Amino acid sequence: MRKLVIGILAHVDAGKTTLSEGILYLSGKIGKLGRVDKKDAYLDTYELEKARGITIFSKQAVFETGDIQVTLLDTPGHVDFSAEMERTLQVLDYAILVVSGTDGIQGHTKTLWKLLKQYHIPVILFINKMDMQGASKNSLMNELKQLDDGCIEFEDTLTETFFDQLAMCDEKMLEAYLERGTIETVLMKEAIRNRKVFPCYFGSALKLEGVEQLLQGIASFSVIPSYPAEFGARVFKITRDEQGNRLTHLKITGGSLKIRDILSNGIWEDKVNQIRIYSGQKYETVNEAIAGSVCAVVGLSGTKTGEGLGIESAVHAPILEPVLSYQVLLPAGCDPRAMLPKLRQLEEEEPELHIVWEEELQEIQAQLMGEVQIEILCSLIETRFGVKVAFGEGKIVYKETISDMVEGVGHFEPLRHYAEVHLLLEPGESGSGLIFETNCSEDILGKSWQRLILTHLEEKEHRGVLTGAPITDMKITLISGRAHNKHTEGGDFREATYRAVRNGLKQAKSVLLEPYYSFQLELPEKMVGRAMADIEKMCGTSELAQNHNGMALLTGSGPVITMRNYQKEVAAYTQGLGRLFLSLEGYEPCHNTEEVLEIIGYDSERDIMNPTGSVFCAHGTGFLVEWYDVKKYMHVEGYLKEKSVGQKEKAESRAPQVEEPWISLEEIDKIINNTAYSNQGKKSGWKRPKTALESYYESLGSGNSSSGGKQKETREEYLLVDGYNIIFAWPDLKELAAQNMDGARMKLMDALCNYQGIRGGQIIVVFDAYLVQGHIEEVIDYHNIHMVFTREAQTADQYIEKFAHDNQKKYNIVVATSDGLQQVIIRGAGCALLSARELKEDMDAASERLRQEYTDLQEHKRNHLIDNLSKDAKKQLSELIHEEKEK
Repeated sequence: MRKLVIGILAHVDAGKTTLSEGILYLSGKIGKLGRVDKKDAYLDTYELEKARGITIFSKQAVFETGDIQVTLLDTPGHVDFSAEMERTLQVLDYAILVVSGTDGIQGHTKTLWKLLKQYHIPVILFINKMDMQGASKNSLMNELKQLDDGCIEFEDTLTETFFDQLAMCDEKMLEAYLERGTIETVLMKEAIRNRKVFPCYFGSALKLEGVEQLLQGIASFSVIPSYPAEFGARVFKITRDEQGNRLTHLKITGGSLKIRDILSNGIWEDKVNQIRIYSGQKYETVNEAIAGSVCAVVGLSGTKTGEGLGIESAVHAPILEPVLSYQVLLPAGCDPRAMLPKLRQLEEEEPELHIVWEEELQEIQAQLMGEVQIEILCSLIETRFGVKVAFGEGKIVYKETISDMVEGVGHFEPLRHYAEVHLLLEPGESGSGLIFETNCSEDILGKSWQRLILTHLEEKEHRGVLTGAPITDMKITLISGRAHNKHTEGGDFREATYRAVRNGLKQAKSVLLEPYYSFQLELPEKMVGRAMADIEKMCGTSELAQNHNGMALLTGSGPVITMRNYQKEVAAYTQGLGRLFLSLEGYEPCHNTEEVLEIIGYDSERDIMNPTGSVFCAHGTGFLVEWYDVKKYMHVEGYLKEKSVGQKEKAESRAPQVEEPWISLEEIDKIINNTAYSNQGKKSGWKRPKTALESYYESLGSGNSSSGGKQKETREEYLLVDGYNIIFAWPDLKELAAQNMDGARMKLMDALCNYQGIRGGQIIVVFDAYLVQGHIEEVIDYHNIHMVFTREAQTADQYIEKFAHDNQKKYNIVVATSDGLQQVIIRGAGCALLSARELKEDMDAASERLRQEYTDLQEHKRNHLIDNLSKDAKKQLSELIHEEKEK
């Protein structure tokens, strides 16, 4: 039977899972329709998916339509799980893109469309929920035409209008239509396969309307791929079953795969123990899987997602990557080094997590897409490993590239070792990632050594020299090198390769990149000015794309760090009428490079794990050469001409004046023994980042002398409190606010008055008043603190950000808030932070200390009259008391 692999994609809540149920029901695969809201959908098999009503993990089902056996791959629709969705694209023959008839084309829909184009996947569209009010076929077709003019309704396929539209998409179909007045099915199939035509079907998946026509369209207009006889396969997913067996999900792209076959990629070699064909939660075992099949293999321990086996080559890195990095917060008593291998196991299944152990900070970090993914991951870790973890505040994941072409040289020659590598580093197109090539004669460097160097280039995540962020959008070409017949070992070229990359980066003009959102903002016409001003303030760009019936559509892009929480503000100032759709556009030059560099404080020459210099040898002794002098010592002639004298002198002026560059052989041996990456001769200049409380207490300190013996400058202290954020973060105030907001506000104010009396400094409590029409900024002195109500259209966040930005050089500023984006921005302004929890803990601790001091003072000062009487007076007083008792 002919085989076809089809993926089903959509923006969240478009009805993708419901359509999958309808397809499986009408094809006879299942006898009863499941529903997401009833938690019995055939493909939502995990408890987390049933509980949240969303698809989290891609699954497959196998059904038949006509003489075609279709493997249907259901993918997640939520943006947080885009990487899981993207992994399935590499094995698809066709894709069904589901569009909500009531919501139309949304931001994530456009992202999916771009991905499908980049992966060259033919697309069939199903416009769902056409039975609901507000769904208009004509207006939706106009929207679909904005994606591509080849989007054509395929319901009436024998009309003149239909043939007219098809003829405009392809020259072959135009010629056929002009000659014969009709267009053959074979030409339609070819046009769809070549992404010139995109069939559109309208209906309601819940009511099974239009689903039958969709199935008929798949059977009628699909082209079954042909496969070579030689074995090939592409790995797109790694999972584990309930018994803990490691499953490698792959598509056979050539020949066949049998049980007990030996598979290898040159590094590992494993035997196939079992082949499973999954359909929903169940599977059947088979002895052989032929080309076109999607199966799960047991027995392969070294496979990775995106890897090619046999004749199949590996795919490029995923386009959709997380742009936020989080610290993994482990419970007390949990050893992070014991937890790290468990998280590495999850990283096999979710490669985009990028689990990293930060040795300097002694913490584990992970990259995630958003809050929903964090919740799911926490639940998954607890279920699988029995450990309750949490995640810190998200930090932007920056990247680096270069803007000019340079030659990087790496040399590694301690005693009895030798390798030299020359690399050409060139800037690439935005979004191109890293491309590695070789342009080196085998007469200069043997083929096996060249392959080894390329392996070392690909195996490591190379760090930039501005912030230590990963490099991207660059082409790195091996252009020359040298090995020694006797002394060169494989590890020598690893050292030389890594150092060559860093050497080139130090010479190049580096560019810091940050993630950008593309957006669509729908809002009332009268608020366009406000929105465009906001976007400009967020360092974004916008343009008016549409204006109709009192509503406007703005499109554009802006940095993730500034636009991350803008949807909340849109909902507020449009009274719920505005809608903001965000999708990741990619990485662009950073809008505030200098600020980011100052905050991160990275020193590339003190990064002992990523050295910039090289190791040379003379008279039997190894010595270190800094990056700016390597070309003076290199043994192989340079590929590029030396820079101008002025540039050379400028580089040399940066070099520290060292009288004697030689170091002992013992020191070189210690270097090699301690690390395979760099010298350990320098101490790292990095310091562990202080916690919020440590920063706060340090700022409130009395200015103790520094290591230099100088008195620190004392500046006035300001504590800015995001009022409503704190109220809703403290359970007692939140409960009170539900009944009486004024009461909760006054209770917070009174507590802060007491706190100010203990800690000193200025306290400003900021409350939102941006929804009050015509309201001007109002500042009220409340006992010993200040209370601010913001002006119209200004949130508490904006007030605090402006105050922090304008005054951080004059005052020591601490901001109390648990708003994630706010914390990122405040950190960027150079101010200290207190979370709502930390503020509460410190206020309680300060009050307790004050009560204890008062009690101790009273005990010390207590003065009894009887203690000051003479002995005779005490005796008389005692007798009087006795007489009174006798009476």
